Amino acid sequence: MVPDGWDAEGEPVGREWTTLGFKAKVQIVAVSEDQTANTWDPLLEMARNGPVGENYDILPMESFVDVPRGRVEFVTSSGTSREGFRPVFSAMDQTESWIPTNGGRKLAATIRRNLGKVNGCSVETPNAFIPGEGSVAERSFEAWTKQQQGKLKLDEGLLFDHREAPPETDPADEQSLLAGLAEVYGGSADVNGGWVNLRRLLAEYWDPDTDPQDARRYYLNQVTHATDGWISQPEWASVAAADVVVGDRDEIVLGFDGSRRRSHSVTDATALVGCRVSDGHLFLLGCWEQPEGLFGKDWQVPTFEVLAAVEDAFKRYRVVGMYADPAKWESHIATWEAKHGRRLRVKSTLQHPIEWWMTGGRSNLIVRALEKFRSSVVDGELSHDGSSVLTRHVLNARRRESRSGIQIAKDHPESPRKIDAAVAAVLAWQCRVDAVSKGLGKKKRSSGRVVVLR
Repeated sequence: MVPDGWDAEGEPVGREWTTLGFKAKVQIVAVSEDQTANTWDPLLEMARNGPVGENYDILPMESFVDVPRGRVEFVTSSGTSREGFRPVFSAMDQTESWIPTNGGRKLAATIRRNLGKVNGCSVETPNAFIPGEGSVAERSFEAWTKQQQGKLKLDEGLLFDHREAPPETDPADEQSLLAGLAEVYGGSADVNGGWVNLRRLLAEYWDPDTDPQDARRYYLNQVTHATDGWISQPEWASVAAADVVVGDRDEIVLGFDGSRRRSHSVTDATALVGCRVSDGHLFLLGCWEQPEGLFGKDWQVPTFEVLAAVEDAFKRYRVVGMYADPAKWESHIATWEAKHGRRLRVKSTLQHPIEWWMTGGRSNLIVRALEKFRSSVVDGELSHDGSSVLTRHVLNARRRESRSGIQIAKDHPESPRKIDAAVAAVLAWQCRVDAVSKGLGKKKRSSGRVVVLR
């Protein structure tokens, strides 16, 4: 049915697709025939043996189902060969494996263009994606995230439903793992009256031949990390604390990573992250990223907005330290040092209290700062505000071996998948570590004296 307005009682009204004047098509789409079978085989079974076939004039064949003035079919094809088709609905299966190298991204783009021509819609049914692969599922998730943040020109049209095991699920603990599996499988789990034997899944999960990362993706439905990922999604999610509030005049430190406009590729982001000294709670104060597509053409970092955000942080909170990577922002950082340097109780150096290089000949310091941050995440010594932007940047970071140890980088130098907020968070955390070593952030003890006024 096609949406056709509302009735007198405010209920939606529909009309048949055939009124549009063409043969309506429903497509089951995947990048391989084996993938289409996940949806196609149950559909064919229901069409042949259920009440659908008894009550409707349909003809189910092996490769299509003929319906009056319409057709249901499965397709596995390159993007260009499907151009011009007019499906009214497409089911795209296992889109976590639709990546640029197998033509999946191109196929998805073509299907969506065709759907747009007839006001059609689609549904994706992926497993958990691997961050950094650039799959259709991953990009759809990112689009939904931006929609929730109001960063898209249109703030509607994309619905997202995802069920995964709680981040604190411990795969090594039997009861914890069973509880996580029960959460993921919901009503289909045997403990909830369903048909899936959770103890059998437990055995598969613990099979020595099962890769731990694959187990999290396929059994717990958790978005984990790329093989060279720095921090995994469950690790990062386990220290999320979105309900924590950082109050005005709280004692904090700042981390900053800036960028400048590129003549090609996507400009790196500019990010400002705060960290409360008393409890190590990280929160995103601002991240300026180049918009995608036409909206990002000739985009430049809004310098005045960035400067205003920094000044606002100094006015709103008690900033006791700030570490900033000065690359391409040297003059602005020099201004911050001249204006705020004397009041800072934590300094990078006496000469440059804010300047903290994340590149160059300081590799030993950088490696140690990165390791401190990662171990604090794994050990639960820090928390963060749950910002989707900060989360995305942290999960985008890739491990890179150096002579001094593990450093982080984008998946490739020209990648649009930025990590600048992650770098700013590392700088803020290092500043907080240095603040704590100076005795800052501790609650003041009472002197024990009592004064009575008469």
